[in-house]
Amino acid sequence: MAEKRNIFLIGPMGAGKSTIGRQLAQLLSMDFVDSDNEIEQRAGADISWIFDVEGEDGFRKREERIINELTQRQGIVLSTGGGAVLSKENRNHLSARGIVIYLETTVEKQYQRTQRDKKRPLLQEVEDPRQVLEDLAKIRNPLYEEIADITLPTDEQSAKVMATQIVDLIDNLHG
Repeated sequence: MAEKRNIFLIGPMGAGKSTIGRQLAQLLSMDFVDSDNEIEQRAGADISWIFDVEGEDGFRKREERIINELTQRQGIVLSTGGGAVLSKENRNHLSARGIVIYLETTVEKQYQRTQRDKKRPLLQEVEDPRQVLEDLAKIRNPLYEEIADITLPTDEQSAKVMATQIVDLIDNLHG
């Protein structure tokens, strides 16, 4: 049997990367890894704490190390944090070591999905979370597009349907 290519899910917070990633990994009998969860496990602290203590720069350094390591594995579905694409090194590793799928969503949908989530440090204690999401989208969306092999909007479908669509698209990608 041919070696399974890694599948890397990128996109903004609230796009459904972790939820869809778990479904996708199950469909393909691959391991699922969430880079944010991996960072938390290794640090022994949640991401909000890392942001508070080390700042975003400290978190991004941890993220770079983890993504470099995880993308060297074989046969994984990796869900990345929304800001992982800010690092050129991360973008290079992701695009060179697997199939990159950009899960696209609207700012409005992101806002709906994240407004009660207290584990989003960039949205905590800000006056206008919707504006923060719009500002992040302006910076990050072109970076997602830059490395995506496949772009898929996630606004209207269930995670299971999305995972099935991704499997079909990957099959088509490889003829």
